[in-house]
Amino acid sequence: MTSFVDLLVPIAVVAVAFVLLLGLINMLRGGNANRSQHLMRLRVLLQFVAIIVIMGVIWWRAA
Repeated sequence: MTSFVDLLVPIAVVAVAFVLLLGLINMLRGGNANRSQHLMRLRVLLQFVAIIVIMGVIWWRAA
């Protein structure tokens, strides 16, 4: 179970970084503004999830 919990943080961080890069690439290429807006909203949501995961892992290890 501990190895699964240890994998959650890097997965969450990589997901945020991936969506951030997709949004930046779309903006730099002059892509659709609606797509950029959607990707940035998704990034904010994933950042929230990543913070919750990180706090959960910290709580899990302290218990």
